[in-house]
Amino acid sequence: MGVCTPFIRRGQNDGWMLLSPLPRRRLAAVLLPALAVVSVISLGRPAKAQSLNAALVDVPKPSSAGAEAPPEAQEAPALTMFPHADTTRYFIAGQANIIFQAHAPFHSPYQGTNSLLSRGEYKTSMLGTTYLAYQLNPNPKFATDAIFDIEIADGRGISEALGMAGMTNLDVVRNPNLGKPPYLGRYELHQVIGLSDTLVEADRGPFSLPTRLPARRIELHAGRMGMPDYFDLNSIGTDSHLQFLNWSVDNNGAWDYAANTRGYTDAVVAEYIEPAFAVRYGIGAMPIVANGQDLQYEFRRGNGQNVELELHRGPASFARSMAGRRGAIRLLGFVNKANMGDYRQQNIKFLKGLTPMAPDITDHPLQSTVKYGVGLNMEQEVADGLRLYGRFGWNEGQHESYAYTEIDQTFNFGGDYSGKAWGRANDKIGLTFVTNAIKRDHQAYLKLGGLGFILGDGHLNYAREDILEGYYNLHSWRGVYYALDAQFIEHPGYNQDRGPVLVESVRMHVDF
Repeated sequence: MGVCTPFIRRGQNDGWMLLSPLPRRRLAAVLLPALAVVSVISLGRPAKAQSLNAALVDVPKPSSAGAEAPPEAQEAPALTMFPHADTTRYFIAGQANIIFQAHAPFHSPYQGTNSLLSRGEYKTSMLGTTYLAYQLNPNPKFATDAIFDIEIADGRGISEALGMAGMTNLDVVRNPNLGKPPYLGRYELHQVIGLSDTLVEADRGPFSLPTRLPARRIELHAGRMGMPDYFDLNSIGTDSHLQFLNWSVDNNGAWDYAANTRGYTDAVVAEYIEPAFAVRYGIGAMPIVANGQDLQYEFRRGNGQNVELELHRGPASFARSMAGRRGAIRLLGFVNKANMGDYRQQNIKFLKGLTPMAPDITDHPLQSTVKYGVGLNMEQEVADGLRLYGRFGWNEGQHESYAYTEIDQTFNFGGDYSGKAWGRANDKIGLTFVTNAIKRDHQAYLKLGGLGFILGDGHLNYAREDILEGYYNLHSWRGVYYALDAQFIEHPGYNQDRGPVLVESVRMHVDF
């Protein structure tokens, strides 16, 4: 899984809600053909969901129909290739994201089936999406939207997206055999139930078409979706198409959310939203097997449940000097039920000679076991153009990593800075650090030679996996962006015997 990257709703310029040179010929050979393919796919239409200019859930502003926009808004440059109307009942948008990644050879005295390749390599990925939506009911108090998204994914991640818990490209899937044909990404219904007569402004986007919504309301979503479309959003560290690229930066790595290999699930999400806070609950189908494409529809055997409380004020909002600065705090809890193995039990079976060669986390009778965890997500504007954020995630770690990645604990903090200070308001520079860990039974399993669906060097000299990532995202023209990104990974796959490794990236993103 990895293709599903959530739509980050934000304002126009501020996001609310380090690379060594590559040969020019190689870069052109990668980007130009891919862009030609994308042009055919997108047919000249708008932009990718999480990269469209819609607004993050924020303290709502009273509707001001007829008010004149400030000069800054009037003069703001277009950030999509083609304009998006706010008055039609339909919504059409498209995006393309092309990422070239490479790393040089690094220290590796041994490697196994799921190791990051030490010889040095380069890979290219391309993700194109068409977003379609229609207002079945345009009444803002009881708005109903039908959503239908088509995607196409091509290319692969470095080492086939194996060997690191914090993989370096969220656009790639871990099963390259899924093929290149277009597929249905999302298809869902969005229903608004207004609980107040006061309407507030809302930015139009692919998951919600009304431009005004009740200040206090319930929103229901049902169908095929990505759980990160609605949970664990962060306006600084969620959007892999304009921000960071790493899996464990854009999502909470310890949140093993329900999803198939491409990152989607069939689910229902309910949200209660008002100016001060929001509460949401979601339940989705887990995959039948770890990292599998097919979903388990017998919910008594498998499901993923999530609940989140979101406060529409940041951690610094209580300080008088920070009054008026935007921020948010989100507390997430999840419980998964699936056919998961137990690391300790499989280690014991192997040590007793009941499993040949190495412990096997899948070698158990059909069963339903429970995995649970929590996450904390914060963001805070601290100065004009400067924002900071942080995440913490924990899960019980006894049971098999099943749907996202092999992380049992994560700490992540960083920030971004707007290019407005040097006359480029739509550019951004970002820096973040994430440190990931797994529990002792999981460590012992890998040390004995066990394989997960991401990790397995054949042996393990354990240490935390530490990742430092930085990027510069440049707005070129209308909906065209280019980025340089570098990720320094210490102890890839939690193994002190391997690495460190520097992964360098060039990204081209187009919003149609």
